[in-house]
Order: sequence, then C-alpha cells, then structure tokens
Amino acid sequence: MALSTLFQILKKNSRLTRRQACRLGGVLGLFLSALGPFRARHVFAKTRRIFEKGEPMNLPAPILDGDVSLEKAIKQRRTVRSFADKPLTVGQLSQILWAAQGITDNRGLKRAAPSGGALYPIDVYAVVGKNGVRELAQGVYHYDPPHHSIVKIVDTDAREDVAVASLRQMWMATAPVILVLTAEFSRITIKYGERGKRYAIIEVGHIGQNIFLQCQALGLCAGIVGAFYDKEVARAVNTQKNHEPLIIMPVGWKA
Repeated sequence: MALSTLFQILKKNSRLTRRQACRLGGVLGLFLSALGPFRARHVFAKTRRIFEKGEPMNLPAPILDGDVSLEKAIKQRRTVRSFADKPLTVGQLSQILWAAQGITDNRGLKRAAPSGGALYPIDVYAVVGKNGVRELAQGVYHYDPPHHSIVKIVDTDAREDVAVASLRQMWMATAPVILVLTAEFSRITIKYGERGKRYAIIEVGHIGQNIFLQCQALGLCAGIVGAFYDKEVARAVNTQKNHEPLIIMPVGWKA
C-alpha cells in the first residue's frame, strides 16, 4: 500500500490533522518495513536445525511410482501393535521418512504433507533399534528434509526408554524403528499466534496418515501412540530443547 493512500485512510477515518496523519503513517511505514525482514530472519533461523553429533548420511532417493494403489493402501491400513523380529532396509526407512516430510517439488520448497504458511514446524526423529535397519547402526536419527538425509544424535538403542516414557507400553520396543514427531511451535506461531499450534497439530495428523499409507504400500505396518510423558520422551530421543513430542509411530513388519 502506498504511503499516500495510507495517509488518506488515516485522515478519512480519524480526527487527525493531515500533518498528524502523515507523521503516524510514516511511523507505521517504518515499523512495517522493519518488521518484515525481522520475521523472515527469525523463521529462517528457527528452521535451521544444527546437530553437532554425527555426520549427515544421505538416504536413497525415494520411489515415486509404487506397486500398490492409494485406494488399496487406504482400505488395508490398520493400526498395529505387534511387530515381527525382522529389520527394515535403509531404502524402506528412506521411503517412510520421505512420505512424512520429504521434498516434493523441484524448487525444494514443498513437502509431502501440507503445512500452514509452508512454515513446517514438525520434525521427525527415527529411533532405530539394534539390528532394526540393515546396514544402519542403532541409535536416534534426525531427518533433514531439504537434503533427504539423517544425522545420528544418540548412539544407543532408545526404544525401551521411549516405551517406558509412553506409560510403559513395551510393545513399542519390539518395532525395529520408532518415529517420534515433534513440533517447534514458534516456527508457526510467529505468523499465526496461538492458533498456529492448532495448525501444527493438524499438520502432524497429515504426516501420520502419510506414514501409515506409505508403510502399507511397502508391505509394512505402523502403530500410533499419543499417551506419553512429553519431557521423558524428549529426553530419551535427545530432541532439541524446543521440540515438543506430539505423536509416536512404531513401524516395522507385522507379526
């Protein structure tokens, strides 16, 4: 909006003199021009996840044309709480992580699940058990969507710790991989205020369904857990301080 137009609106809808309206408009203009860059820098800083432990490991490129139709995957999808003692492949883990938060456009901006304002407040952590994924050591890994890579942040098998923190639902620890989805609410509330938290919760629901359907298409299965102690789960997974766990999804082969 041009400053001259702003002055006219201020003068028309208030008792301010033209000089007062000009002064107020100038102040508002300076404030808005300064606010825009600040907000952009703040969001950018928040979305730069830097993990000191481990080197990034590139994942295999995702498959974009599978053998199972979407309709069949939807029909057959079930929540599973019993898993076979059989590892995943790195390719399967890669595919699941891509379905959760992977990049889906050539510019590297859009992801597999919709996000309010394209601010993407959700992070995905993969808790890999001992012999849980072939050719991948046990530990907790953080998924980096822009590079389709993972970074190891915990060396130990943390599945039992996550299960204990989830009201001792020990069936979770039998899954070869447990996905923990967290939200950094400040990435989205900076634009939408408190309502942004609702948008983040909606987003994690989309991501959870993507994981369910991708597992089904791969011949795998998944469970979902919402009952847990937030701080204990965050401690077990070693999340960043402001990453709050929202849902937990064990994935693997059906027993």
